Amino acid sequence: MSMTKDPLLRFSLADVEVVEKSRKYQGFFAIDEYLFRHKLYAGGYSKVLKREVFERGDAVGLLPYDPKTDSVILIEQFRSGALRSNTGPWQLELIAGMFSENEIPLDVAIREAKEEADLDLAPDKVIKVMNYLSSSGGMSECIHLYCACVDSENVSGVYGLESEGEDILVHVVARKDAQKLLEQGKILNAATIIALQWLDLNLDKLKSSWK
Repeated sequence: MSMTKDPLLRFSLADVEVVEKSRKYQGFFAIDEYLFRHKLYAGGYSKVLKREVFERGDAVGLLPYDPKTDSVILIEQFRSGALRSNTGPWQLELIAGMFSENEIPLDVAIREAKEEADLDLAPDKVIKVMNYLSSSGGMSECIHLYCACVDSENVSGVYGLESEGEDILVHVVARKDAQKLLEQGKILNAATIIALQWLDLNLDKLKSSWK
C-alpha cells in the first residue's frame, strides 16, 4: 500500500490520447512511431510526445521442474542480442517462444516444450507464474511465464526448428545448481531469472500441489 495520500495507479488507458500511430520499420520485428499526450499528476495534459516502440509480439517462457529430482530443464542457444555481453552470446534460458495467430499462451508453452526440448506436457501439469512487460519504456512485448511438472529422466539432446535457425542444447540442472548460476551472474535472461526466483519462493507449495 502507498504510504502517501496519493492513490496508486490512478490513470488508465483512457487517460492517454494517441494522436497518430505509424509503422516506421517492418522486418522480422517492427518499429512503430506514436504521437500521444497523457494526463499529468499535477493536472491537465502533457504536450504531444513522440516515441518509437519496438513491436516484437508477445511471448511465453516455460520452466520445466522435476519435483522427484529437484531439478529444472534449461536450454542453451545463441542470442544475437547478447553479442556485446561479457558472458558471450550463448545463453542459458527458459524454453520460450512467440505467439502465432490465434494461439493462447498455454498452447504456446506446450508447443515450444516439444519443439525445443522434446517434452510432452500435460496441460493440467502446467501452472501460470505471472505476466510481465519486458521493457515497457520502449518495447510492447508481454511475457507469459509458466512452470510445468515434468519427468526429467532421459531428457537431453539438441533440438529446434532448422527453418528458424534454431540450435538448442537441452540441460537438466539441479535446482540448487541453477540458483548458484544465478548468484554467479551466469544467467542473464530476465524471464529465466524471474522464473527461478519464483520457483525458490514457491517450492513447498508447488511440490505439495503436484504430489
